[in-house]
Amino acid sequence: MNWFNVCLGAVLMLMSVPVVASELPTQDISEIISKEEFLSYENVADFIEHSPKVTEFVAPEADDIEQYGSDVMKTLTGSDCDRDGKMDSNPECNAVFYKLWMKYQL
Repeated sequence: MNWFNVCLGAVLMLMSVPVVASELPTQDISEIISKEEFLSYENVADFIEHSPKVTEFVAPEADDIEQYGSDVMKTLTGSDCDRDGKMDSNPECNAVFYKLWMKYQL
């Protein structure tokens, strides 16, 4: 079982090569999302749902370790609304949507 966990962890890490956001140049989100694409979203929930997904490894909680053992790995998957390679919170996604809405309002 331990060998399986090591192999699974290695595969997951290779599939989600982290990108350090500080190394990326800051880019205006409107250069990434066109007006046509933005107008295709019905609302902010639709915008968040169709944003790219990012998976991050997080520390397992005590309950996870107790239930699955010390070799357990835990991940979270969320939306990358500003397309910078990091998972964004709901307020961050709302802010990106609002910025685009302000720029592209009719």
